[in-house]
Amino acid sequence: MHVAGDGRGMKIQATWKAPTRFDGTTEGGTATVMDSTPDQGGTGVGPSPMETVLMAMAGCTGMDVASILAKMRAPLDRLTIAIEADRATEHPKVFTKIHIRYQVRGVGLKREQVEKAVSLSLEKYCPVTAMLRKSAEVTYEVRLSADTGAR
Repeated sequence: MHVAGDGRGMKIQATWKAPTRFDGTTEGGTATVMDSTPDQGGTGVGPSPMETVLMAMAGCTGMDVASILAKMRAPLDRLTIAIEADRATEHPKVFTKIHIRYQVRGVGLKREQVEKAVSLSLEKYCPVTAMLRKSAEVTYEVRLSADTGAR
């Protein structure tokens, strides 16, 4: 199977461990554990697959924002991304609404820089957001913390 795009295919493997746990491994050997909660028959030792999708979205857009701000030479000290999502009530229970909150701090960092970086990520660069936008309304907010540089 060939994955179109940047010319790189991707391969992963997920191995079942009873009752609902799956150990996922990338071709390069990076591993993650997914499970369901005890009320869903699992043991809760890892995030659910849908939580993992939201983590992927946060990581994807976060990497973009950090990289774009670095190219702007913007002083980023801290970036935290929190996501809340609503799901459909009927199967396959896709995400219908996703709200992303970017909490950003940097001495001298300007809101306009962060807004530009977030906009570029969500509208142009982040493929996870592009895929999720096909089923969900995606909204966001930026919270810029005042930072005097004191530690």
